[in-house]
Amino acid sequence: MNEFPPGHPGRRAAAVVLCALVLGGCAVGPDYKRPPPGPLPVKWKAAPPWKEGRPRDAEIKLSFWEIFDDPVLTALELEAATNSPTLRAAFERVEQSRAIARISRADLYPGLSFDPNGNRTRYSSSRSAQPGSPVLGYTGSDYVLPLDLSYEVDLWGRVRRSFRAAREQAQASAAAYQNVLLSLQADVAQTYFMIRSIDLDRRVVGETIELRKKNLALVESLHRGGADSAVDVAEAETELASAQADFVGLDLSRAQLENALAALCGRTASSFSLAETTRFYRPPAIPVGLPADLLERRPDVAEAERAMAAASEGIGVAKAAYFPSIQLTGRAGTESVELKDVFNWENRIWSIGPNISLPLFEGGRIRAGVQQARAAYEEAVAQYRAQVLVAFHEVEDGLAGLSLLREQYEAQMRAVDGARKGADLSRARYKEGLASYFEVVIADRTALENEITAYQLNGQRMVTTVQLIKALGGGWKADNPMMTNGIAPLQKNRE
Repeated sequence: MNEFPPGHPGRRAAAVVLCALVLGGCAVGPDYKRPPPGPLPVKWKAAPPWKEGRPRDAEIKLSFWEIFDDPVLTALELEAATNSPTLRAAFERVEQSRAIARISRADLYPGLSFDPNGNRTRYSSSRSAQPGSPVLGYTGSDYVLPLDLSYEVDLWGRVRRSFRAAREQAQASAAAYQNVLLSLQADVAQTYFMIRSIDLDRRVVGETIELRKKNLALVESLHRGGADSAVDVAEAETELASAQADFVGLDLSRAQLENALAALCGRTASSFSLAETTRFYRPPAIPVGLPADLLERRPDVAEAERAMAAASEGIGVAKAAYFPSIQLTGRAGTESVELKDVFNWENRIWSIGPNISLPLFEGGRIRAGVQQARAAYEEAVAQYRAQVLVAFHEVEDGLAGLSLLREQYEAQMRAVDGARKGADLSRARYKEGLASYFEVVIADRTALENEITAYQLNGQRMVTTVQLIKALGGGWKADNPMMTNGIAPLQKNRE
């Protein structure tokens, strides 16, 4: 194809296009730089191990439940990730954000459309015309096969910043999905361990019921022989009924937690059941280097940071409204009054040129838009820093909780041992006639309460472990043995 001759309109149009494309490299508004997250602790309040973190939020999260080595929990976690409608909704929000980003990216490229049209028109002889000019009525046809081109020259970066903002929002949406996923996984694990804690409580109360049935039989036998009073029999019956009522209460709590776990897994309560187990779980030891990488993997912090980046791009979009908008339009094709000639090269048409729109008076609209964008950015900064503070206090809560609960559990286990010995001695003294049955009741009740408290404290330790894992963004790797099989320290003959 030959070049346009000097002075040809096409050469001038091409020069306009080339100039616009060259100028398209500039952009108004600030480039995003992540602000500091606020005051950061020099060290954790809790005892080591810990280390300074570096951002690694894009890493794939660990399947943290694997450290508990429980195939039932693993199956529940996978089922929840597959069937949860809440997680599905979060995933679709990510898809929407990505589609919006692709829509915004399309504005970076020229738009080309094929718009053929044809019409046949009757013109009236009484239509308006220049005075003195003859006016005739006639019927005419017009057929056009055009290709229409439109392109906004992004001189001031409005289109580019709009795309960047949409891209950052899509990444924030992806981080939000990861946060929903992590919360779902943590909720499943916490609910599961609360159920397992109740299972152990039910075992203890079940053993107590059997023991109190034997005590009642013994008291009734002594009463029939005249060695005991009817008051002791009534007291033994009361203690047995009280233990049976406690057992039913545990059944209620377990049923409610099981229904909650079913909902987390995307199933109806009627179709879900969890078999009872007496396995004793030990919280995993925190490996050296934790709480490591707090800001590295937490998806909620990443979401807040990317929302802040999107808000920063919005300032440039708002500032671009101060400057002229340049739209390049072009048309090329053929036109003919006869359909048979519409493909004739001699009937070709073309046009190209810029459309420029310059705001002259907007009544303060643009200035207000810039102020709104700046305020939105400052809001995002504040929310980011607030999320960082939440992250730090959640980790501190988890570390302090695990440390203090461990001390409390160990002290409680000493109380369990003492209460067991006291109950055994009281029962032996009663059989020898050296103590009243009231002493046996008090000692047995104390032993039961201490054992249940110990199991509940261990359940709290497991739940707090999951909370710390969530606070750290998804867990850690460790080679320590996590659990023991069977009933660990509380498995003893209580008779």
